Amino acid sequence: MRSGGRHPLGAALARVLRMPPGRHDCTVGRERVPMRDGVELLTDVYLPAAGSSGTVLIRTPYGLDGVIARLTAGFFAGHGYQVVNQACRGTSGSGGDFDPFSQETADGADAVAWLRKQPWFDGRLALWGASYLGNTAWAVMVDPPPELVTAVVAVAGHDAHWVAHGAGAFSLEEVVGLMDALGHLEVRPIRGVARAATSSRRLGPAFRDLPLVRAQDSLFAGSGMPYRDWLLATDPENPVWRRMRLGQALERVTVPVLLQAGWQDRFVAQMIEQHDRLQQRDVEVGLTIGPWTHVETATKGAATIMTEALDWLAEHLAGAGGRSRPGPVRIYVPGAEEWRDLQTWPPPTDDRVFYLHPGGGLGEAPPSSVAGPTTFTYDPADPTPAVGGRVVNPAIGGRRDNRKLEGRADVVTFTSPPLSAPLEVLGNPVVEVVHETDNPYADLFVRLCEVRQDGRSINVSDGFRRLGPADANGTIMLRLDALAHRFTPGSRLRLQVSGGAHPRYARNLGTDRDPATSTDLAASARKVFHGHGGFSRVHLPCSSPRNR
Repeated sequence: MRSGGRHPLGAALARVLRMPPGRHDCTVGRERVPMRDGVELLTDVYLPAAGSSGTVLIRTPYGLDGVIARLTAGFFAGHGYQVVNQACRGTSGSGGDFDPFSQETADGADAVAWLRKQPWFDGRLALWGASYLGNTAWAVMVDPPPELVTAVVAVAGHDAHWVAHGAGAFSLEEVVGLMDALGHLEVRPIRGVARAATSSRRLGPAFRDLPLVRAQDSLFAGSGMPYRDWLLATDPENPVWRRMRLGQALERVTVPVLLQAGWQDRFVAQMIEQHDRLQQRDVEVGLTIGPWTHVETATKGAATIMTEALDWLAEHLAGAGGRSRPGPVRIYVPGAEEWRDLQTWPPPTDDRVFYLHPGGGLGEAPPSSVAGPTTFTYDPADPTPAVGGRVVNPAIGGRRDNRKLEGRADVVTFTSPPLSAPLEVLGNPVVEVVHETDNPYADLFVRLCEVRQDGRSINVSDGFRRLGPADANGTIMLRLDALAHRFTPGSRLRLQVSGGAHPRYARNLGTDRDPATSTDLAASARKVFHGHGGFSRVHLPCSSPRNR
């Protein structure tokens, strides 16, 4: 037994991150909790000295003694909650082998079964988790225990197949980075910083070399990470994914759930889906989306995220009474630089259409019906690189200056005149690209940017689609990422069109062979039509004063 809650290191970090200070002392005891197969998982139990407002269950692969534990389990204990912080199977001294995401449903259920037998448990349970920890919370909700009264989930998906293949192409950078990180959980913080600093060099061969499957025997040799399985299992019904697709939780949970995301986080699309599916079932659900990437949620967003979590737990677990949120949905609007409370997402908007013009223009008037196409060539031997966007790696993700990318011959851009008034976009833009390719094995990547008055071209929303013989030619519809953004007067809209974003999405090799195992490459010559052949355009869901 040791003291916990108001640990000096945790308190200092919480102050730096502007998290609400805790005022409760507690003790921490370490238990070995048996699973149904006899494996024991190390579990820390935080018991406040002055009594508890309820119990919070956290299941983590990131250790029981480090900074993350201090800022999560220690934080909630410092605010008067009993916290059960369990190390996932095969991590931090827990028994068994770590198989990412696949064992959390059974182990989470066994953790709750143990919990309900403890004399200090009063029958009121909440789940909390962010990122992988959020996935473990969804895993418990696949079969919601009767003691569950609420859950808070941040920056977390519920479907591992979607993570790997949801875009239609393999999420190469995401999966390689994830497997590399989860395969080295034992690395201490200082060495971990060094690993992160060298990730581009270390992981580069996995992004460049063909066939993609080769990385299992090079980068991931001896790690136990299931890279090959994730790469090859393109079908969502493949048995590989059976225990990692947790959508049943969204059909079964009935308690209030708070969802917290960032506009540039990898998982915001899944979190909006979670909100929509729970709302459709009349489950009480809150959704917050801030101006953050995945990692920024734990740094720049920590004060907002953890304050909201405390308010939600006070209302739904501690029973403090009173409504903590002005509206179910709370979003940050970059450009306007303000938070908004909404009744639903997306809010009512008006459709505003901008046409792609030959010569690189973008305007609300259509081009001439005889205007010729814009052309470019995509070559998988020199794939169009990814710049920024919704990826986990903070070194390459988020909003970035795209000018270098836009200077490539395989990227075409269409730019509006400077805006004379603010233009606010709330929702999912839809792009219609009238497209032709001489090789049907092709991809389209479309990006909406804000060109600022200093010339920087900053990405705000993307869309990707993998094509084939049945749909490569004609009008291609791309639904871009959801966004909330105010384009300011003097800035310009810019739409990029290219043939890929590698390694965010594994390059299309240009053949009908399996991209995981093939090394054959073939280029594709593209046309984007503007008048003669069809009108390419982008539909923007724009707010108006009557809708605000």
